[in-house]
Amino acid sequence: MKYTVTDKGYYGQFGGAYIPEMLYPNVEELRSNYLQIMYEEEFQKEFNELLKDFVGRPTPLYFATRLSERYATRIYLKREDLCHTGAHKINNTIGQILLAKRLGKKKIIAETGAGQHGVATATVCALMGMECTVYMGKHDMERQRPNVERMRILGTTVVPVLSGSMTLKDATNEAMRHWINHPVDTHYIIGSVVGPHPYPDIVARFQSVISKEMKEQLIEAEGNPFPDYVIACVGGGSNAAGAFYHYLEAEHVNLVGVEAAGKGVQSGQSAATTVLGKPGILHGSKTLLMQTEDGQVVEPYSISAGLDYPGIGPMHAHLFDVGRVQFLSATDDEAMEAGIELSRMEGIIPAIETAHALAMLKKMEFDRDDVVVINLSGRGDKDLETYIKWGKY
Repeated sequence: MKYTVTDKGYYGQFGGAYIPEMLYPNVEELRSNYLQIMYEEEFQKEFNELLKDFVGRPTPLYFATRLSERYATRIYLKREDLCHTGAHKINNTIGQILLAKRLGKKKIIAETGAGQHGVATATVCALMGMECTVYMGKHDMERQRPNVERMRILGTTVVPVLSGSMTLKDATNEAMRHWINHPVDTHYIIGSVVGPHPYPDIVARFQSVISKEMKEQLIEAEGNPFPDYVIACVGGGSNAAGAFYHYLEAEHVNLVGVEAAGKGVQSGQSAATTVLGKPGILHGSKTLLMQTEDGQVVEPYSISAGLDYPGIGPMHAHLFDVGRVQFLSATDDEAMEAGIELSRMEGIIPAIETAHALAMLKKMEFDRDDVVVINLSGRGDKDLETYIKWGKY
């Protein structure tokens, strides 16, 4: 399995666990137990029952008739927006809270950008009766106000982060600091395929339910589990990791990750890491990172709070490095236009993160018989204020 993590926590040259000594016991406890716990029969039973009865899985694989006609190809949407809480994030938080319980943890912390991971974490903490604290950049709190209030209604303490650009990177920094100071009773539910090993692998495995279902649904819809293309947006990259996971070894399936070009890749206001980044250490792992000549993190920018991150997960960095995944990007305007197009043509208002993936329909060329699956990672309720401010509809 050349695309999966090694025992040392590396994907090719990327990954590892670059952590302060204070965090070593936490990370080592996870590393030495996660696989055994995750694949216990009782764990799998509880996890799968919650995915079915609480989250609402399997999510549909919807054939987008009008969109397919417009682009003269066969377009399917994997409807992660129909998960409870409105995005794929809940798949991972259900898994991680079950993991935390089995490790004897009593409290949960998390970081969030767009707020969907925060809401998903708050939701599972309410479900399990566990104390929850979520760190969120002040800027993101302002542009994702409904999600902040949802977390508070669910009983979670939302801590505004005032450092840096007051977005996802800074929220992650603060969550890590909290974890260092509360190592014994607290589990950190990281929301994407980032962070020190084993987090990228944990999150990818929990999210892999997306491509597992996709294969089963494509057999029913097309008589073939393998599409020609799978397209997903990438910030840290958890929805893409889940959508790609069971296709990584199937080299004939084209995998496309879409980053946020912001105001333009070379504008100085972008989050297109594979173009602008170089190897560096961020949040405990070696990955591709937007940085200055002397290694300082370059502040990313995207209209989408969930893609506003200066790096990508080490799994994606490796997939880019070896050419297994094609990475493209969409600007703010391209994404917003694609979001409006889906709304008008299929009656689905997508999250702005997802809209970046949809923007590839105008930028790529497909054959009429191609089967194109776009991972519809979240719904657009949380982004209504951003759509309204953008205003071109």
